Amino acid sequence: MGLLLKEGIDINLIKSAFLAFSIIGFLITLINIIPVFKKRLPNYTLQLAGLIGNTSFLGIPIAIALLPSTTINFTIGFDLGTTLFAWIFGPFFLQEKSKYKNIPNIKGLLNALINSPASRGIIGVLLAYLFQVDEILGNYLWIPARLVIALAIIIVGTRLGIITNQNEKFLDLNEEIKLSILLKLVILPFIIFLASKFLNFNFYQSSAVILQAGTPTAISTILMAEAYGVKQKIASKILFTTTLISIITIPFLKVFMNLFL
Repeated sequence: MGLLLKEGIDINLIKSAFLAFSIIGFLITLINIIPVFKKRLPNYTLQLAGLIGNTSFLGIPIAIALLPSTTINFTIGFDLGTTLFAWIFGPFFLQEKSKYKNIPNIKGLLNALINSPASRGIIGVLLAYLFQVDEILGNYLWIPARLVIALAIIIVGTRLGIITNQNEKFLDLNEEIKLSILLKLVILPFIIFLASKFLNFNFYQSSAVILQAGTPTAISTILMAEAYGVKQKIASKILFTTTLISIITIPFLKVFMNLFL
């Protein structure tokens, strides 16, 4: 909310949010309707881990470090689109099936939408605009917003520390987990690269969304898996492994963008 109030909601933010939301939605639909993909990624934990990135805790700090401030709305927009999709559809996919199997759980979907951090942030910004206190709140929230971003890496490190204290072999990966990791760190950024080319984004705009797409698996995937008791060990392994591998893949993405954008 602090970042949005400071930078303002503009068409760039909306474009990148729509890009993230629509491509993630398209890919998860594609995986579930094409048998060969569904066989390789048979459950929603694998699929969400391969598509939902750590755009808040890692993506935004990385973008601030590597890109000019003029691209912040593209970065935040992609984060919003990803976060909205994760918290709207993640609980909807992972929760127990309704006893009326042919009837969508609309109540659960609406609850997930209302409780989404991204939704609440957008609602807060709109209320600030409505009551014309956006400039005042933006100035007050800017400092804590930057502080949270600067310290966000601690959250990631803490979560990884908790995971490594569990007696699990995190590098013992089956083919399904390997494909989910490949989807998250290589395939999704490449698809976003092609989309940014098609949409005629400039170098910095393309860089912002590609870097966001290339972030490791989001902490929210393991939180949702734990909340619904669905494949927690798989989510932990993918989170841990993608975070380690991203130390190599994110600099590679930066070199790739310098060469081909």
